[in-house]
Amino acid sequence: MGYVADRWHLARPPAGAKECGEHKGKVASSAHGQGKRWQARYLSPDGQEKTSLWRTQTEAQREITKQESAKLNGSWVDPDRGKMAVERVVFDIWLPATNTIERTKHEYRGVMNRYLIPEWEGREIRSVRPSEAAAWQNLLTTKYELTGSTPNRTARLARSVFRLAVIDRMIPFSPFDGIKSPTLVPAQIDPPDVATVRRILDEAHRERWAVMAELDALTGLRSGEIRGLHIDKLRLLHKALDVHQQLVYEAGKGLYLDKLKTGAGRRTLPLNKRAVDLLAWYLAKYPPPTSGPWAGLIFTMPDGTPVGESTLDWAFKSMCRKAGARPYRWHDLRHHYASVLIAGGENPKVVSKRLGHTDVAFTMRIYAHLFAEAEEQTRSVLDAAWADPGETEAQAEAAPESSRPTGRQPESRRRKPALEQVNA
Repeated sequence: MGYVADRWHLARPPAGAKECGEHKGKVASSAHGQGKRWQARYLSPDGQEKTSLWRTQTEAQREITKQESAKLNGSWVDPDRGKMAVERVVFDIWLPATNTIERTKHEYRGVMNRYLIPEWEGREIRSVRPSEAAAWQNLLTTKYELTGSTPNRTARLARSVFRLAVIDRMIPFSPFDGIKSPTLVPAQIDPPDVATVRRILDEAHRERWAVMAELDALTGLRSGEIRGLHIDKLRLLHKALDVHQQLVYEAGKGLYLDKLKTGAGRRTLPLNKRAVDLLAWYLAKYPPPTSGPWAGLIFTMPDGTPVGESTLDWAFKSMCRKAGARPYRWHDLRHHYASVLIAGGENPKVVSKRLGHTDVAFTMRIYAHLFAEAEEQTRSVLDAAWADPGETEAQAEAAPESSRPTGRQPESRRRKPALEQVNA
């Protein structure tokens, strides 16, 4: 239980001490007449003593009652920690508490230094008002000119800082509570179809680029995942690929192998026969290094060093240009893989798992329009299958090829793997 102390007078005066001339029956302390007289003292839930100064004894006692009540109902906040500057909360408390890899923490630090700290650097975290939180979110698009999904992602990080401050009992509520997040504007995904990917593969000027691009179209690996593909994670006999690491670049550190950002990213991908044959051929012709820091890495440059992200992007854009296709990004091969699975009727949960997404809702937000197209294709297939006998042939002629029931293609229409095209 807390208590109120009189700062101006000694609680246990020594025998024979001179009485205070201003307050009868009291012995003055060294602080007599300096600052506020009454001090409220109580223990925080973790056993630490907390104090505050008040002008009257009644005010101090009221503070004790308030704090003891807050401890009982679970609403207590630490008044001292609420005085911490926003910058300290971000870098000393929030960032170390984020459950992610160091490289991602480095990215978060950069985001905070660019957009949050310049606005609220020296502010006490308890002083930020909801109106200011809403105004800061608006600055992301007006002052900093962020577009697409970036304002939403940036605001989400800032909101998590204040949410942790609430959980950590620094502030009673977040200033972002009740403030709508910036609208999430997902990028419109328009991946290349199979015919376009084949045309792009035919323009590869190196077998390495052709194999990597075709394998990516058949697995949906991220750039860092395919560049960090290790022979130990490849199980050709089981037609499976374990995705457990990625190749990343960090300023001052260079290229290195790192674990994936999330547990969902660690996954096992089934390989179809085409992917197995492709990898078997490539490994036989280009065995991975057997020694050195990059031993076992499947895709390397001629000198045995890893493939850089910019190098891979340059090679792929060159292939697109020669094929007369729009300048697709390497990541569009991942979108292509997802679109093929969706068009084939794969369950959204399966698609999410194959891509290594943390939840299926994220997958649905990105590919919602493709799922809608797949539903229409299902209707067309069913209409064609259940048409009256006299109408079947006419409907089959009128329906686009992608909506017709699939079957084995004639030998003349089958295509050789990209590596055979390169050899030719």
